[in-house]
Amino acid sequence: MSIFHGTIGFYRKFRPDIPTAVADVLDAAVPAGSPRRLLDIGTGTGLVVEALRDRFDDVIGIDPDAEMLAAAENALRPRLPADAQLRLQEATAEEYTPPTGWQADLVTICRTFHWLDQARVLNQLDAQVSRDGAVAIFADKSFWVANNEWELAVRAVIQEFLGEQRRAGGGTFHGQRRPDLQALRDSPFNRVEETVVPVHRTWTANSILGYLHSTTFAEPELFGDRLHEFDEAVRAVLARYSDTDTFVEENEFLIHLGRRPSASR
Repeated sequence: MSIFHGTIGFYRKFRPDIPTAVADVLDAAVPAGSPRRLLDIGTGTGLVVEALRDRFDDVIGIDPDAEMLAAAENALRPRLPADAQLRLQEATAEEYTPPTGWQADLVTICRTFHWLDQARVLNQLDAQVSRDGAVAIFADKSFWVANNEWELAVRAVIQEFLGEQRRAGGGTFHGQRRPDLQALRDSPFNRVEETVVPVHRTWTANSILGYLHSTTFAEPELFGDRLHEFDEAVRAVLARYSDTDTFVEENEFLIHLGRRPSASR
């Protein structure tokens, strides 16, 4: 069973979208042309594809979670440009093989690189990416590693209910083995550019709880019959930080773009 089982409804509604400024960086990373092909690894409910749907006309999204892909299909299909092609496939990044002759101009790996066999996936992509193509690894910071006072207080509530270690579904989370930057430098896509895109967000108690229940470290099933108690504890601690149910977060997307040394730019 997927570690995201039980989170899908929360994921689509409460996970923050990919900002336009991030989509602009990704769009500018590869040459224009048609067909312009995108491979989105770990597509989930389709947030990256949605942000780039007007910029690529041949899109493949892969994910090992069938429920996630069904949510992506329902959200994306009605909003695609008329001439765009979208294929969603249930597959892991490690086992995926694209259609014969198909190569991506851009590969996006958003908020999911830490779950992958990083070296294996990047080496496999060498055959799946066009000559001038690029691989983009990017993410914003989750609440677990945030440093705003109200976010730290929320994390303390999670730890009170589930223990000090960060959970990952039924197990515990083990962080990535190497920074994204180093993983790319050790791969065929070792000409790397780094871009930081600041993000300003405003949350409410409801959206914070929705976001938490979309994560593997606070998904509803982890709390069993204490879920309501947990939700009330989070609301109580948040009330200490705002009288208006408004919680400001300053975050950022860290984007690493990797290209082959011989790629033309």
